[in-house]
Amino acid sequence: MSKTRSLLSKVLMCLTKEHNTKKLFTKNLLSSCFRSKMAALRRLRQCHSAGSAVSHLHTSSHVCAKQHYKMLVLGGGSGGITMSARMKRIFGAENVAVVEPSEMHYYQPIWTLVGAGAKTAASSGRPTASVMPSGVQWVKSKVQEINPDTNTVRTDDGTEISYEYLIVALGIQLHYEKIKGLPEGFGHPKIGSNYSIQTVEKTWKALQDFKEGNAIFTFPNTPVKCAGAPQKIMYLSDAFLRKTGKRAKANVIYNTSLPVLFGIKKYADSLWEIVKHRDLQVNLRQNLIEVRADKQEAVFENLDNPGETKVFEYEMLHVTPPMGPNLVIKASPLADEAGWLDLKKETLQHTKYPNVFGIGDCTNLPTARTAAAVAAQSAVLNRTISKILKKEKPDKTYDGYTSCPLVTSYNTVILAEFDYNGQPLETFPINQAKERRLMYHLKADVMPHLYWHGLLRGLWGGPGPYRKLLHLGMK
Repeated sequence: MSKTRSLLSKVLMCLTKEHNTKKLFTKNLLSSCFRSKMAALRRLRQCHSAGSAVSHLHTSSHVCAKQHYKMLVLGGGSGGITMSARMKRIFGAENVAVVEPSEMHYYQPIWTLVGAGAKTAASSGRPTASVMPSGVQWVKSKVQEINPDTNTVRTDDGTEISYEYLIVALGIQLHYEKIKGLPEGFGHPKIGSNYSIQTVEKTWKALQDFKEGNAIFTFPNTPVKCAGAPQKIMYLSDAFLRKTGKRAKANVIYNTSLPVLFGIKKYADSLWEIVKHRDLQVNLRQNLIEVRADKQEAVFENLDNPGETKVFEYEMLHVTPPMGPNLVIKASPLADEAGWLDLKKETLQHTKYPNVFGIGDCTNLPTARTAAAVAAQSAVLNRTISKILKKEKPDKTYDGYTSCPLVTSYNTVILAEFDYNGQPLETFPINQAKERRLMYHLKADVMPHLYWHGLLRGLWGGPGPYRKLLHLGMK
């Protein structure tokens, strides 16, 4: 353990060094940033009679006449904010705009712990204004239509914005409505979901109120973001029921549409051992199709025998919703046949439109959709765009790196890290398939700090450089 702590300390020292270096770099840009802010203020004064809103020098296209930007970013989630911070350094703040309607920004990976009572929902969110890079133009609207042939985007209020370069970071769409009885079923007790700020605290309430019976956890028959989350809450619920003396009266059941427990064999083997040791029931190829919340019943279809269904009574139900591509992307020329943003998986440049790029959950990149993937992608995308602006060929490639901290109790985590090929790509020179207390603290305490103060500021591009350092250059 002392060796592991020492390794983590080295990583954190490296992170601090990088942060300080980039802080100095940012300081050297203050004069140009100041000029950009003053220009933004002058434009605000000119259109003040039409009504204006200022938040950390952010301006809105609802107000100002300017409708063209060198770099337009669609989406203000993790991918959109980190790339807007990076693009601000390249293009200048006044030349970058972000289209995002939400007033709040959430660190969604922590919702697993919120659903288990280990963190509060309030700790997961901050005002969007506080994470939006200062000086960039914040368009507080929803994207309605993308027209890459004319280099324009139309928002839901009818505003048309043109661009020279476009980054699409619109995330993934949740579809609770594709399960009969939802989302209205969340109005009943005993049911929750860690995938929405509106329902995550219902998970914790259902867990606290559990008396005896079935505690059921689901995984849908669609792509999802954070594919480990549906079973993380199962392990945490099992731990809570043991701690409160209710486990003997509980049947903890994981009904997954997948044919495997986890997609990467090294980590799946460890998880199966946990399942057996803790007497958890895993049913493969079972897809939730209906919730009868008034009766506390859940209906599952056997995907190996379509049409065959089974009704489970539940005392607690955690729902992972079906998910799909963003509907605006799906309706645009940017989509592949399935509706996802069609990118070159090495450079994150669009396959057809060379001035269009993408990042995160909305893309068709063949890797797990996580915040860790966004971090690694952001560094590659930043390099790709920098090279293209210089009319050079992109020289940095994305290897599909992603990470899933599999929370297995209130103090242990299996830290899964892997690439496009499903091969482990671990940061630490230890067996990360083993449950470790240190990895739990990394998940619960270090990663949130890294997210708010590193990733969203465009200062964290994943652990790649530190992996090489810790593995003596052999990875």
